[in-house]
Amino acid sequence: MKLNENLKIIGTNVILVPYESKHVPKYHRWMQDDELRELTASEPLTLEEEYDMQKSWRQDEDKCTFLILDRERFEQAGDEVDALIGDTNIFLGHSGGDGDQFAMGEIEIMIAEPPARRKRCGWEATLLMLLFGAKRLKLQEFRAITKDTNRPAMQMFERMKFHEVSRAPVFREVTFARPVDDEWMAWMARELTTCSIVPYHEL
Repeated sequence: MKLNENLKIIGTNVILVPYESKHVPKYHRWMQDDELRELTASEPLTLEEEYDMQKSWRQDEDKCTFLILDRERFEQAGDEVDALIGDTNIFLGHSGGDGDQFAMGEIEIMIAEPPARRKRCGWEATLLMLLFGAKRLKLQEFRAITKDTNRPAMQMFERMKFHEVSRAPVFREVTFARPVDDEWMAWMARELTTCSIVPYHEL
């Protein structure tokens, strides 16, 4: 998305950066994993197709993507690719009202590197992305769709004050929703010790 191509978000344990071409080979290796593709409902792509996808994501007006870095690892080595552990996306849509302004965002989170899981990296990255969507994209509602077998994701969104709104047994998916309000925004801000948006300069 053009809006975030020159921005990065710094948290306590993670840094969110734009998806650059240098990240594609590692991202492509992740998506060869059957489990990750199942959890993210993704189709297998060739490396060339992944490069094309990266370019299109930078141009899409209805999708905001950041890649997730392990902050400590990045600050030690200064290597974004080495520190890369996952990604987070917001797919923008309308809530059914009139007008062209996007009002709803579907949030996605993937921690692809097993050593980075269960360390609250996904929790922090998701909150950073939600706040970005609410403040910068002016979204009024968020949704999250998970597999009904992905209990950690379901529990995370429940702890984030999302509410289950529907299930699709055929696809084994559960949809959660959360309206944006001042109380929820304040709660997220309290959960994040560090949250700063700064210019992104590719290394």
